[in-house]
Amino acid sequence: MDQQIIITQINTGDAEELSALAKNIYQQHYLHLWEIGGADWYMHEYAYPENVLRKELEDSNNIYCIAYHKNKAIGYLKIKINETLKGFEELNALEVERIYIDESVTGKGIGKQLMQYVFNIAKQHKKDIVFLKAMDTSLDAIAFYRKLGFESCGTFQLPMPTFKLMKEEFRGMVVLKKNVASETWNKKFS
Repeated sequence: MDQQIIITQINTGDAEELSALAKNIYQQHYLHLWEIGGADWYMHEYAYPENVLRKELEDSNNIYCIAYHKNKAIGYLKIKINETLKGFEELNALEVERIYIDESVTGKGIGKQLMQYVFNIAKQHKKDIVFLKAMDTSLDAIAFYRKLGFESCGTFQLPMPTFKLMKEEFRGMVVLKKNVASETWNKKFS
């Protein structure tokens, strides 16, 4: 049974809460990806320090949301409203750059609710496709996205030297996309 959540769009004043949440969830799922020191660098210097997140929150192309269940933050989204998908440049695309969920609620329908939220944002912005990138070793995540109608449309490797402390076997990425345009959406939102 799905748990009901409240999804709240956040702003720069929420950078501290987002930083703490992102680091907590990242540690639950991704420490095994890194050589010694890599995860600390990624979480505390590269991706999740408050100053980095505050700058991202200021960017009008980004939407950050935190998901709450019983007043506890249990996940978050980062959506990039206007992104180009390589090979599909003619399509109006939205990217889900991050969708992270606390391990205590994994498998309870939270991811599905967050993705429905993304699809609603895509409708509001009259997008043709939603795309995201997943680690090619994250088979459960890829299966989840495929169940939601996503299909693979490319692969790439995370770049060196930025990800030099990530174990090589985890640098492979798959790009997945879902067509979200329909006549109904176009009529309703035009």
